[in-house]
Amino acid sequence: MNGKNIVLIRFSAIFAVVGTVLGAHMAGAGSYAFRPIHAHILIVGWLSLFVWGVYYSIFTIKVKKIANWHTWTAIIGSIGLTFGMWLNVLQPFSISAGLSLVIYIAGGVTLLISFVLFLITTFYITERAAGE
Repeated sequence: MNGKNIVLIRFSAIFAVVGTVLGAHMAGAGSYAFRPIHAHILIVGWLSLFVWGVYYSIFTIKVKKIANWHTWTAIIGSIGLTFGMWLNVLQPFSISAGLSLVIYIAGGVTLLISFVLFLITTFYITERAAGE
């Protein structure tokens, strides 16, 4: 395994724990205020990062810089989007709505860049041999 897939899989595991704890909290509290954040943590954070980690285990990317940029924009974008969503939707601190919206949008744009970089990587792959 290379560094990219391990990093992505570890971050996906963190998102999985955070997402399930948040889900358990919602169930216990009987409040679903965190529902959109919970869903994005699990889909974008856990599922997407995990799948990309597996992708890097299966394929070798010929252009390493694109793969590195993809990995870090995926992680930063997932954190930024979910944190920004939490700030924007629930307004937990007394920061301005404009600032929370900027954080939310910046995370989303970073994640969008990550998806575009993923698309680009698919044009520069070679399949690894079984058992490699």
